[in-house]
Amino acid sequence: MKHSRKKNITFYILYGISYLHALLPFWVLYILSDILFVFLYHVVRYRRKLVKKNLHNAFPAKSVWEIKHIERKFYRHFCDYFVETIKTLKISDKEVQKRMKFENPELINQLTKDGNSCFLCMGHYANWEWITSLGLQLRDDIEQRPIYKELHNQSFDDLFLRIRSRFSPKPIEMNNAFRMIIKHRNMGKTMLIGFLADQRPPFYSDHYWTDFLHQDTLVQTGMERLARKMGFSVVYLDMQCVKRGYYTGTLSVITFDASTEPEFTITEKYMRALEKTILRDPAYYLWTHNRWKFKRQG
Repeated sequence: MKHSRKKNITFYILYGISYLHALLPFWVLYILSDILFVFLYHVVRYRRKLVKKNLHNAFPAKSVWEIKHIERKFYRHFCDYFVETIKTLKISDKEVQKRMKFENPELINQLTKDGNSCFLCMGHYANWEWITSLGLQLRDDIEQRPIYKELHNQSFDDLFLRIRSRFSPKPIEMNNAFRMIIKHRNMGKTMLIGFLADQRPPFYSDHYWTDFLHQDTLVQTGMERLARKMGFSVVYLDMQCVKRGYYTGTLSVITFDASTEPEFTITEKYMRALEKTILRDPAYYLWTHNRWKFKRQG
């Protein structure tokens, strides 16, 4: 009981601080982001060795100066992503649609017009928290169902659930995804299921390796397995940062019916699309993640 009460108090303190942060205008938030950059990059040096290693391995042909430029630009955007994410708690629908523009949202409406559901996959690129605002431009009968991985800290997990529910999506925890998707399909629900499919899977999961950014890479196949089993369509979201705090997203079809695709074809198409997005401007990818921890055996 005491532990539960302590967690609740911690959450409300965290939420209160975040809420006050979210009330600040963007120009103030970006001043805070600049200060945070100095602290993370120069003082704490947060995961700088890992970021540098990831960049050198991903871009072996780039010079030391080019890698350094990408690294600094990444950390600046990483700090922007942090303040923008907290701002989500109080950003208006009008403001987020001005800052996160989708070029062709009608594609989702077309793919789901007969009650079919759709997987939306992308990577940890640009501001992936704002993609839930896509629902503001979709039909009312389409349920947004982003899949997320529960955070170890309960208070932070509760906070991010509030943020990710801001534009009325209903997040599904990764371990419950299969059961929940089947349940809602059987209920006749039309879903847009968001999936950040570029995270490193556990080594003991179903193994699928591919070449990604010049490296052998172990890839999650959960999204593909679910889509193939359900016969859903799969769409990729290509993100771009137009300028500070402004993004565009362009949707493209990976498959109209995943059940017709050979095994791993969807995963390969997704990884190639994500790689193309990253190569266009590497600084907006999440390089602090230990993506290449595992090595292919044999």
